[in-house]
Amino acid sequence: MNEILIGKGEQPVHLLARYANRHGLIAGATGTGKTISLLVMAEGFSRMGVPVFIADVKGDVAGLALPGATNEKIQQRIAQIGIKDYIHEASPVLFWDLYGKAGHPVRTTVSEIGPTLLGRILELNDTQSGVLDIAFKLADDQALLLLDLDDLRALLGFIADNRQEISMQYGLVSTQSVAAVQRALLTLEREGGESLFGEPALELVDLLRTDLSGRGIINILAADQLILKPRLYSSFLLWLLSELFENLPEVGDPDKPRLVFFFDEAHLLFDDAPPALRQRVEQVVRIIRSKGVGVYFCSQFPDDVPNEILGQLGNRIQHALRAYTPRDQKSVRTAAETFVPNPKLNVAGVISQLGVGEASCLPFRKKVCPCRWNAR
Repeated sequence: MNEILIGKGEQPVHLLARYANRHGLIAGATGTGKTISLLVMAEGFSRMGVPVFIADVKGDVAGLALPGATNEKIQQRIAQIGIKDYIHEASPVLFWDLYGKAGHPVRTTVSEIGPTLLGRILELNDTQSGVLDIAFKLADDQALLLLDLDDLRALLGFIADNRQEISMQYGLVSTQSVAAVQRALLTLEREGGESLFGEPALELVDLLRTDLSGRGIINILAADQLILKPRLYSSFLLWLLSELFENLPEVGDPDKPRLVFFFDEAHLLFDDAPPALRQRVEQVVRIIRSKGVGVYFCSQFPDDVPNEILGQLGNRIQHALRAYTPRDQKSVRTAAETFVPNPKLNVAGVISQLGVGEASCLPFRKKVCPCRWNAR
């Protein structure tokens, strides 16, 4: 199987495997069917032998581990779309959890996550982030491996005790800034964030597995508690994406992806993100396609994703947007402008009138016009 049936309008709408690593966006208002579209894609990738990583923000993605139950509405939808030989089956899943409670613990070292993402997790200002940069530079020069927060705290104490010598070599370091970073570390530790740092660190090969039947493992990150700390949530997923970018070899344009990465609540990645971080995300999204990784963002509005990144997303599923406020009306127009022009279809009007389970799509393959269709 080299395609995923997404839905059906005037004609079936498929996502072809060879185009799946061109990234994508699933957008729409709350309750319009984004999660179902996401689950259909995740199951489809798993069936074609592609591993998937997805964050379970609301706790409903975990249902992939069990076969579904039939009812009258499901039977009507199956008949409407024309699916043959429909069966209920469980998907192979593997649960992960930063806190180690609802799945396998996910850990990395302080050195691997780096000063930029760590500074964002700690919500440091520019001056305090500069102190963190000096700490990491000093650790590199002295060949010190920072494994957990205790290692970083000890290094910051050393910097405070020797700030005059360090300031002459690396730049001015004040005791107030060091103390502010240490207080931020204490806050992170109190909120349970220290569970992320330590050994054994996550091995990327653990995310690239299939089961004995050849189906791709769906890696589910339990994020119902993690989402309450949005900077920790987004920074961890960005770190994971960066690790895939840095460590996976080039594969060109494969017949199907090596891994598909779903980023739910995508706006959290870009809220208050400094320009350097946005540039990093753009670079990763632009180049990681050649590593065989597809990245799919899921959010309410298309403009939650910056334009320079939105332009890299070739596959889009647009569920209904409700134009109740001026911002909503602008978002409808923005979403419509991203579609291929079609004289037979008023995209802006369609987007605001779609029902639950209906969507419009940007072509999943060439020479296919945007259409209104019933999602699976």
